[in-house]
Amino acid sequence: MPASAAAARSDSEVERLHNLILASLDDDQAEEVVSIPLAGKSTIADYMVIASGRSTRHVASMANKLAEKIKADMGRLTRIEGLPTADWVLIDAADVIVHIFRPEVRSFYNLERMWGFGDNVDSAN
Repeated sequence: MPASAAAARSDSEVERLHNLILASLDDDQAEEVVSIPLAGKSTIADYMVIASGRSTRHVASMANKLAEKIKADMGRLTRIEGLPTADWVLIDAADVIVHIFRPEVRSFYNLERMWGFGDNVDSAN
């Protein structure tokens, strides 16, 4: 298979993963979902998705469901950090990094601004 075909398939798989994540967060009523494109800007991932949950329970529930959906639909295992306290849960799905926060914790860390995107971040909703 030519390298360009493998790259195209890889790009479409990344887009499928990204769309799955956004749909799962939408289904679980995540708040203030934003997607930051990182391709060409960072080697850690192609996208960073940031969302808020209403409580630690909501954050944990969304994170667990998202990890299950990624495994079931994409056959990928994810790494999850922060689940015991669920103030800030990070889900590493390789090509897409997902941060799910309680609102107070999200405003404190303000990852959108830290990544230099400020108010220019595209809302995923």
